Parts: sequence; C-alpha cells; structure tokens
Amino acid sequence: MDLLERLISAFAVSGNEEAVRKIIKEEIKDYVDDIYVDKLGNLLAHKKGKHPKIMLAAHMDEVGLMVKSIDPTGKIIFSIIGGIDHMMLLGERVHIQTPKAIMHGVITCRDVSNGEIISRVSSEEDLFVDTGLTKEELEKRGVEVGSYLSLERDLYFLGSKNIICGKAFDDRIGCYILIELAKRLKSSKNEIYYVFTIQEEIGLVGAMTSTYKVQPDWAIAVDVTDTDDASPNASKKLGEGPCITIKDEETIGNKTINNWLLNVGKKRKINIQKDVSDLGTTDAASISITREGVPCTVVTVPIRNIHTTTGVANINDIKDTIRLLEGLLKKPPDTKVVWR
Repeated sequence: MDLLERLISAFAVSGNEEAVRKIIKEEIKDYVDDIYVDKLGNLLAHKKGKHPKIMLAAHMDEVGLMVKSIDPTGKIIFSIIGGIDHMMLLGERVHIQTPKAIMHGVITCRDVSNGEIISRVSSEEDLFVDTGLTKEELEKRGVEVGSYLSLERDLYFLGSKNIICGKAFDDRIGCYILIELAKRLKSSKNEIYYVFTIQEEIGLVGAMTSTYKVQPDWAIAVDVTDTDDASPNASKKLGEGPCITIKDEETIGNKTINNWLLNVGKKRKINIQKDVSDLGTTDAASISITREGVPCTVVTVPIRNIHTTTGVANINDIKDTIRLLEGLLKKPPDTKVVWR
C-alpha cells in the first residue's frame, strides 16, 4: 500500500504533474532500459525487446482548481480544471503550494461562511477559497492568479482492509498498475513502453504526442471507470474485477485486443466486466487516432465517486487488473498488425 498511498497523496493537477512524475521515475527506473521526459512532460519508460512494440498508458494528472482572482478581503475565486461537479466542492480542503510556502484553505460560499442555511449551490461562481488571509497577505506568500489549488484528502480504509477511499484515484491507480507491471515483466522478451501522460483531464493532450513518438503496434490505456452499482440494473460493480471498454463517449475498444484479454481472464479465472458507456473517455481516444492509427483498448478499475476526494476502490480489483495485464503481456500474441 505504501507506493499506492504515495501516488494518491501527491498533488498533481493537470499541467502540474512534477510531484507524481518524480515518484514514478524513482520507482520504475530499475525495471526498464531507458527512461526520459519529453518536451511536454510525459514520462516514457522503455523496456527493449522484440516486436510487437506495445504501449501502456496511464495519466499522471488529477482534477483540481486554479486561482482566477483574489478579492481585497482575501476570497480566492477559482477556475475548475477537469470534470468536477461544483456541488461536490463545498467544504473541501485545498492544498496551495507556492515558491514561498505551502498553505491550506477551505472551499465555502457566502451563506455558509455567515452561518446561514442554504438549499443548494447554484454555480461554481458562488464558491470561493477561504485561507483566513487578506489579498495582501496571500500575495506576500506567493499566491497569485494561476496558482494551483489541489483538493486535499488522505487515503484511508472504509469497512475493510480491501476497500480504500481517497482522492486522485483517476488515474494514480493506473500509474500504480503500470509500475507493478514493469516490475513483474522485467524479464519479458517483448518491447514495452510504459507511458505516464500529462493533461488527460483537460483534453488527452499527452497521449497524442507520446504515441506519435513511440509509434506502437498496439496499445492499452489503463485507467479507472465509474461504477453504476447504486442503480437497479448495474453493469459495473465494485469488487467484480477489471473492466474492458467496449464503448465510451469517444472510443470503441479494439475487438481483437479485447478478445485477447477475455481469453486471459478465462485462463486465470479473473472476472472481467464489459463497459459500455455514453459518457467520458480516456487516453485511448487520442492514442487510437495518432499517425496512421493505433489499435487500442482500455482496461479500467471500477471506482465509486469518480472525480471527488472520496473515491472508493476495491484493492482486489486493482490486483486482478495487474494479473490480467501480466497474463497478456508475459507472452503477447506474435503479431505486428492488429485488426478489428
């Protein structure tokens, strides 16, 4: 749990991924042949070997906030980075790291601050960050327009040691899985790129540029997906194993790779959930249309409360995702071209 906790506890809102990149680089360097950071900040860890050339991608960034303005009384008005429902922000703590200091604040609104009862938060413009300081004091400490505000929450267990709750599961869980795979596949004979991308949450930016560089024969994005097990007809449940993407808002998973994964699941007795969704997408949307196209699918860990500080995940789902991908990558199909 130590590595997973360190990854989740790090602060790395889109465009500010340095802290997570440093942890990953240190953890994975002994299990690959080359490791480097590209011009945009993607981390590419390369294990040399024979074809096919395989790319695994997980994004380092998390959703968060950025200072938009500060009023004379010290209220910090913010802009949301990534897909956050503003109604989930009221009462959340924020972590503010500046060149001069690390500070903390709390998200509130005028009525709550004044001790009044509210029925709802109509928009993000109603919210602000309160640090207890004036604008002048904030500026002296290095808080300014453009400063990052990271949502702050420690990782903890819920009802059992298998159920964890915390922030940034999207996609530190994916980063953790790639690191563990690199350790397990060090002796694999195939060429594998473990790519940790930037700015997935604001447009799948890093996946497109890194794929252009790697030119893989096929690829898998490793991410998380939202469960629907609070609904009557649930199709993605916590504790029921990894999911493979059949369809999301912008991607149709490659049939051939999905079938490979389903066969590995049967051999290793890993339950696999099929994910058909109308909303959301992953780095696979960018990977699949880079250069002349890359056959690609998505393997995800189901979590509850996605894009909040109270994400809920089952550790057994994470372990089974690692086992599934390890089973495929230990001896991947000997083909350079993957058709649907």
